[in-house]
Amino acid sequence: MNIALFGKSFSGDRTPFLRQLVDGLLQNGVQLAVYKPFYQLIRPSVFVNNEEVLLFETHHELIAFADMVFSIGGDGTLLDTLPLIRDSNIPVLGINMGRLGFLSSISKQEIDQAVNQVIAGNYTLEQRSLIQLDNPPNLFPVVNYALNELTIFRKETTSLIVVQVYVNESFVNAYWADGLIIATPTGSTAYSLSAGGPILTPHSANFVITPIATHNLSVRPIVIPDNSAVKLRVVGRHTTYTLSMDSRMVEMDESVDVLISKAPFTLNMVLMEGKDFFGTIRDKLLWGLDIRN
Repeated sequence: MNIALFGKSFSGDRTPFLRQLVDGLLQNGVQLAVYKPFYQLIRPSVFVNNEEVLLFETHHELIAFADMVFSIGGDGTLLDTLPLIRDSNIPVLGINMGRLGFLSSISKQEIDQAVNQVIAGNYTLEQRSLIQLDNPPNLFPVVNYALNELTIFRKETTSLIVVQVYVNESFVNAYWADGLIIATPTGSTAYSLSAGGPILTPHSANFVITPIATHNLSVRPIVIPDNSAVKLRVVGRHTTYTLSMDSRMVEMDESVDVLISKAPFTLNMVLMEGKDFFGTIRDKLLWGLDIRN
């Protein structure tokens, strides 16, 4: 089995866990490839025995090698695997080296168990839908899609932004707010949740439109079918604004309509035996600490 390790950052307290992960994989005959910038960070501490591993840095190098990607870090790290995985259908398993993580569901303490289950094939694949930017084209070269959300923010702090929203050419509302989020089911537990949006289960065929700090208190998030064509138009005194897709941002001119749809492919998330979405949110949101539950 060929497994690629991807990460962005490293601190010394992670050394024993990464060493445990690498040892467990190598002892099971796994061929490893490591994202080159990450390898340069961890090599002095983790690869102390000069284990033979391959290095990769591009999408084409990854898909030519990997049967699975291990994302080592938090949810942000897993989101950054998208430009490498793209539409290749390579499964990704998130190993959480921090605290809160909805996507990186495997904790540091579960590394051995996760390795054994992956080797034995005791896992399922959960297909996560993505949101795609149709216009303007090539705004984000190659990676014009997001796993969590597309967000429009105001650039100026002195006035609200006004975003007109159309769904299948029908006018929905003009949102006076700090910004607006269009979230996937995966993104419903991210920024949209902190802005008051609902939680959607991963297989919900929906998007969530969530305003950020809206000035109209009667305006609430709304759930729409994910086969909808969504158009966003910024109007009013703002001439520019910021548009983001997950962690990628760009400055936009208000004269350009933003068109959004569901991407024609999904991201395959590895779901280990004994794990499920409701258990994850109970754990991450500490619902079980309420004695009434």
